[in-house]
Amino acid sequence: MSNPLPTYQRWGSLAGKRVLVRVDFNTPVDTINGRLEVSDDFRIRATVPLFEDLLERGASVVACTHFGRPKGKVVEEYSVAPVRRRLNELCADVELLENLRFNPGEEANDRAFGEQLVAGFDYYINEAFSASHRAHASIMIPPLLLPSAAGPNLQREVTTLQSLLEEPARPFVAIVGGAKVKDKLGIVKVLAQKADTVIVGGGMAYTFEAARGRTIGSSLFDETYLDECAQLLAKGNVLIPDDSRGLADGASFGTSGGDDVVIEFGDNIPDGFEGLDIGPRAISSFVNAIGTAKTILWNGPMGVFEDPRLSVGTEAVARAVAASNAVSVIGGGDSVAALQSYGLEGDVSFVSTGGGASLEFVEHGDLPGLVALRESPWN
Repeated sequence: MSNPLPTYQRWGSLAGKRVLVRVDFNTPVDTINGRLEVSDDFRIRATVPLFEDLLERGASVVACTHFGRPKGKVVEEYSVAPVRRRLNELCADVELLENLRFNPGEEANDRAFGEQLVAGFDYYINEAFSASHRAHASIMIPPLLLPSAAGPNLQREVTTLQSLLEEPARPFVAIVGGAKVKDKLGIVKVLAQKADTVIVGGGMAYTFEAARGRTIGSSLFDETYLDECAQLLAKGNVLIPDDSRGLADGASFGTSGGDDVVIEFGDNIPDGFEGLDIGPRAISSFVNAIGTAKTILWNGPMGVFEDPRLSVGTEAVARAVAASNAVSVIGGGDSVAALQSYGLEGDVSFVSTGGGASLEFVEHGDLPGLVALRESPWN
C-alpha cells in the first residue's frame, strides 16, 4: 500500500453532524424462544467503542451492514432485526439500516444506490475490513461523495497484517487449512515466499499429498492444481501432513457426528476411505514447527473440527499457537471458532475479523475498499 488510510480524528467536533458507518454485522444467529437472536456478538461489541466515541463528539450515528445472501431481494430470514436488537442492547443510540443486500444495487456496485445510501449524511466511516475485498456500493461509492475515513478496527487489521508481511519476527510460520485447494493456493504461494515455514492442513492438503505421490482414497482432491502443488512442495518450506485420520466412505460426519469409528492412516489412504483430520505424526510435526515460531499466521482448520471425533488436529494446532510466545495472528471464521470453542481466544495476539479479506490482503497487498478510502477526492 502507498499512502496511509485517512482517519476520522481529523474531523474534530461532530456536533450536529450525521455519520454513516459501514460495519460487518454478518453475525451468527440461532432460534431462541421462537425468534432469531444473535449467537455471537463479537463483531458488534468490537464496534461499540467507535460508536461511543462518535456519539461523545456530538454525531448522530447510523450503521449499515450486509447480512446473509438474499441476492438482491427482500427475504425475511435475512432481516437485520436480530442484529438490531443486540446492537440496541449494547449501544441504544445507534440506528441500524436494513440489510444492504436487499437492494441489488449493493452487490452490483451501483452508483445510484450508493448515492441513495449517503443522502443526508455528512461523513462516512468504513469499519468493515472483512467486507472491503468486495467492490460493493456501500464500500466503493461513499468515499466518492463524502469525507471518508477508516474505522479503528479496520486500521488495526491493516496495520497488523502489513507488519506481519513486511517485517515479521522470524521464524515466521504460516498455517493454512480449509477444504478447497483452489480457495487457498494463491495465499500459499505468497506465504511460501514470505514465511519460513508454511503448514498446510485440512481438505486442501490432500491435493498436495497426491502431488507427492501418495494415495488419498476418496479424500478431497482437485487434479487441476496438482502441478502447482508439486512446484510449491519443491520449494522445501511447505509442510504437509505425514498421516491422516478419517472414515470409511458413506460414514456420517459433521456437527451431528456419528457412531462410525475413526481410522488412523499412515502415508497412504486406501480406496474406500476419506481423510478428514491430520494424524498423530502430522500433529507432532506441526506442533514442533509452531514451537519454533516468533510470528504465526493461522487461517483455516486442520480437518472437520465441527465433529468432535475429527477435531484432534485442529485442537492440537490451536493449543500450540495459544501456548506460543510468538506474535500470533488468527484469521478466518473457522479458526476463530476453533479458538473460542477451546477457550483460547484470549491467548493469541490478534484475532482478525477479516476472513477472506485477510487472505486477499496478504495475497495482493491491498483491497478495493482500502483503495477507495485512500483515493477519495475528499482527503
